[in-house]
Amino acid sequence: MKHVLVISIFLLSCLTVFSQNFTRQDTLRGSITAERAWWNLIHYDLIVEVQPDNRFIQGSNTITYEVLDKNEVMQIDLQAPMKIDKILQNGKELSFTSEGNAHFINLQQKQKKGETDKLTVYFSGKPKEAIRPPWDGGFTWRKDSNGKHFIATSNQGIGASIWWPNKDHSYDEPDKGIGLAIEVPSSLVAVGNGRLIKTEDKGATKIWHWKVVNPINNYGVNINVGDYVHFGEKYKGLKDELDMDYWVLRENEPKAKKQFLQAPMMMKAFEHWFGPYPFYEDSFKLVEVPYLGMEHQSSITYGNQYKNGYLGSDLSGTGWGLKFDFIIIHEAGHEWFANNITNRDIADMWLHEGFTAYSENLYLDYHFGKEASADYVIGTRRMIQNDRPVIGTYNVQYEGSSDMYYKGANILHTLRQLLEDDEKWRDILVGLNKNFYHQTVSSKQVEESISKETGIDLTEFWEQYLRTTMIPLVKYRVNGKSLQFRYEEVIEKFDMPVIAIVNGKEEWIFPIAEWRTKEFSEPIKTVEIKRDFFVDSEMIKN
Repeated sequence: MKHVLVISIFLLSCLTVFSQNFTRQDTLRGSITAERAWWNLIHYDLIVEVQPDNRFIQGSNTITYEVLDKNEVMQIDLQAPMKIDKILQNGKELSFTSEGNAHFINLQQKQKKGETDKLTVYFSGKPKEAIRPPWDGGFTWRKDSNGKHFIATSNQGIGASIWWPNKDHSYDEPDKGIGLAIEVPSSLVAVGNGRLIKTEDKGATKIWHWKVVNPINNYGVNINVGDYVHFGEKYKGLKDELDMDYWVLRENEPKAKKQFLQAPMMMKAFEHWFGPYPFYEDSFKLVEVPYLGMEHQSSITYGNQYKNGYLGSDLSGTGWGLKFDFIIIHEAGHEWFANNITNRDIADMWLHEGFTAYSENLYLDYHFGKEASADYVIGTRRMIQNDRPVIGTYNVQYEGSSDMYYKGANILHTLRQLLEDDEKWRDILVGLNKNFYHQTVSSKQVEESISKETGIDLTEFWEQYLRTTMIPLVKYRVNGKSLQFRYEEVIEKFDMPVIAIVNGKEEWIFPIAEWRTKEFSEPIKTVEIKRDFFVDSEMIKN
């Protein structure tokens, strides 16, 4: 989620891409190294024992993989202070070397192309504690008002390898999901991703077995521990009957039952705009956590204090942001954009955050109307900083500007205007989730897909908005019945049409970098550029 509140200006602590000095560790983390490329993830079987009093975890991860090419060295990632205790394959212990957070396993047996094999990594340690979750990742160790442990993980950006060993790059997801067994003190409940398969009582502790059958991104895997109670409902969705489950602190059950009435409203709106929920087999759940929230797949975490808005505030300044619980709507929107369609490289994270910030607008559109949604998305422009491009730097685990949220949303809102066909726009959004179903993709793939489906050459459009910080400026002047106009602050060949409201009537104009003129049948008294287009405008007085 990594959200912005102008993002609390959290980005002031980030170096810009122009001054960033990338390291060998950045490359090992952010690129598809030779030691990653030769094998395809099939399944994780993750077992974790959580010891709350010691803030300590230990466990194992059995990794099933398919051999794509010959190689005898496998890269697995695990960040300090967590450590690998041993690695076994076919009963034999394997040696490994470490380079920072990357660990290179020396496989003893020949890896034959097309074969499937597995190995088990045993690990333990006191994982990094998140100082400011979810922006600063790791484990959060808190206690509820009754003095019971309240624990959760969050690790977008910093990576899932902050607490468990895995192939920590977003390009590859386990094709057949993950088994997640969480052992905790018997007085507590452990909630993970997917469906609860069974529990095992072991006296002082209890093991909660969860199972995901769909591909899942690493950062979407989570552990939540607390004095939870459970309630749920059946939702009649587009694909089937969907289990919607809610796990909240015992003390907050009455508030949750009221606030979570928005969850089926969310599902109805997003299935309309994006198509069927992508993980019917794994169910949907909201889980209360001791931080703001995150888009963990089929296990959306929630900490918005049971308030509408963003912790009770309206990000748009229009009032419409208080019509919905931001965390329920935004984080659940990620089930389509982040969990179903996942960026292949974090440099393209706008595919997650831009589309999901836009989903807030579409939720309002569905339940409150088009003008409400336009008010909201246009209102969020106040948070756009234009500090650096929306697209980040590839192969070094470096995302773009936080403008990926609401600049991204306004880019998409502008596209909707260009299309002038809301049903076709909806078909395009549904089509993205169908055509890229359970896939990792690049921004270029999505850009080309939208260009093809709209029938518009959007090459310069994407370059302008995603890869520069310039906002197109429409300059215009009036001379009697003539309207003259042109673009400034644009790349070469940028020629996006916009609607000008002339004497109260909407008229398409087609600015380029040179002056153009449009004649009208009567003297021009008033001109403004329609607000739905993400451009600046300036009238030049004669």
